[in-house]
Amino acid sequence: MPSLIVMNARGATLQSGKLILVGLSSNSIVFADRPVRAAGHDLTSRLMEQWAPANTSPGSFTRTPPNATVSVFSRDGSAVRDAVVVLKTPKIEGDRVTFDVDVLEGDLSGGDGPASIFIDTVGLQMPPEPYPGANTRSAYRGSAWYAGAAVDGGVAAAAAASPAYPFAPTGCGRYGQPMCY
Repeated sequence: MPSLIVMNARGATLQSGKLILVGLSSNSIVFADRPVRAAGHDLTSRLMEQWAPANTSPGSFTRTPPNATVSVFSRDGSAVRDAVVVLKTPKIEGDRVTFDVDVLEGDLSGGDGPASIFIDTVGLQMPPEPYPGANTRSAYRGSAWYAGAAVDGGVAAAAAASPAYPFAPTGCGRYGQPMCY
């Protein structure tokens, strides 16, 4: 099931092939549309594991970096600046994250307020199907992101057992579960 990840920060700058997010939220929003409409939260630190150099699974962001739209408001809220980028290699320092990026279009000049990053995981290279119908990256995330969503034919159980997603679910922050604090 394709999904979209939304990360929020106090601010963002884009210069010299670097996207710098300051005050990145510790939780990110994850949602999907059709065939299962689901929404929830996941720890931003856990989402960053998708870029880990050791993560060489076919669906990792290390192997196939995602596109993202970065939107930054002006402080007074009168304007918004957007840029479309390819997100690569994040470097985390506290609540500050610096991504290497390829800028596809736009710029963030004049955006000095809060920022949102919309990460598109639709259409990225998929690993081989472990079972019929598992033809999207997020199927490997199974119970970790969509545990509360109704899924037909035991797909959630098969996805949860998939070795491509080795991290144990936390039991919070996903659709139908309490928030992580």
